[in-house]
Amino acid sequence: MTRTLIAGGATGIGAAAALAFVAEGHDVVVCDVNAEGLDRLTAQSEGLAGRVATLELDLMPVDAAARAVAFAADVLGGIDCLFVNAAVLASARLEDWTAEMWDHSMALNLRLPFLLTQAALPHLRASANASVIFTSSTGALRGHAGMPAYHASKAGLLGLVRSLTDELSPAGIRVNALLPGWVDTPFNNAFWDHQADPEAVRRQIDNGIPMRRHGTASEVAGSILYLASESARYVTGTSLVVDGGFTAV
Repeated sequence: MTRTLIAGGATGIGAAAALAFVAEGHDVVVCDVNAEGLDRLTAQSEGLAGRVATLELDLMPVDAAARAVAFAADVLGGIDCLFVNAAVLASARLEDWTAEMWDHSMALNLRLPFLLTQAALPHLRASANASVIFTSSTGALRGHAGMPAYHASKAGLLGLVRSLTDELSPAGIRVNALLPGWVDTPFNNAFWDHQADPEAVRRQIDNGIPMRRHGTASEVAGSILYLASESARYVTGTSLVVDGGFTAV
């Protein structure tokens, strides 16, 4: 049984991962600021083999990581997998960006994964199958106008994975990045709002994906379970792309 802390799991990929873990009999704690989404997740998990506990928490403050880890460790009796999925996607013309917007993105997208890993380290060291998974993005490999902080922070996560892999692997702690492509979740709303013709842009994007469509959150969840599983015990320091072939062509 894998004891998992998911930071950012009230909707989208995080929620799909939580339900997938619980369906297989694992126990999960989900921390998110979205109380309504957490309530919906709890209802969806009823009757499944594992259990899910939730904590309504703003993950932006510096002390949020320690609070999330302390809650999860108390509820679960330890932490085997840390899945950091929380992020923000801000879109604006370059001339409209402010230092505050940039810092907000970096704090949630890049600082939080670092602080959560640091806070969870004692529990991960005690686990027989410790795994850290960061949600990066194919945006770490390709760029879109209007989202400089998102692309920079998601690329930064790949560097963080490499550094942590070198430091934590001797302790048996695996660290990997998940790079989803275009997935249908509310997270992308800021991107669509930034487009003059969202429907035309959506068609253009889908035509550039070999599978000719966006993915679904549930189609990403299996990769997260794999990275957390015993089957991935020798997989660390890698970037797992789940994008329907988007970055292959």
